[in-house]
Amino acid sequence: KGVFAQPAQLSGSAAATSSAPAAAKPVPVISASPTAVAATAKEDLGPTMLPSKEKTADGSVSLGQQVSWKGNKATVRYIGDVKFAAGEWVGLELADGNGMHDGSVKGVSYFECPAAKGVFAQSAQLMEVTARAVGAATAADEAPATLPSKEATAEGSFSLGQEVMWKGTKGIVRYIGDV
Repeated sequence: KGVFAQPAQLSGSAAATSSAPAAAKPVPVISASPTAVAATAKEDLGPTMLPSKEKTADGSVSLGQQVSWKGNKATVRYIGDVKFAAGEWVGLELADGNGMHDGSVKGVSYFECPAAKGVFAQSAQLMEVTARAVGAATAADEAPATLPSKEATAEGSFSLGQEVMWKGTKGIVRYIGDV
């Protein structure tokens, strides 16, 4: 189950999610501090590039697929787990230089692209170039709309994928924005 909470209701957790058993399912909450996220990276893989999956777990996104993220055209360059956050992430090379990195984050290389053209997103944040939500159901399936999420709060205290505590319960930030 997920909850919506104001940043003031959350606290970053220094406990690394990677220390939990692989089968443990994190409780979805909103956010984790960049400091806590950095603490989850246990090893520096150096120049070694992590292997990518060919498709997302639900099959909705494929390597090389042209997508739109927050109105920016992009090409899928990586699909899989990352060292900086929990869950499956999609690495994108943006057509315009509005990104955050070159495919490497916190010393781990996931894919290669020019500087400031790389970003990571959740598959639910992506749209096919045809403007249909990636993996979205047809109108007959009556799937709920997915709101685009911000990467971090305005003041930068919480970011997507960050581990947090909310009313004594651990969780992971999965959405930041208006509701």
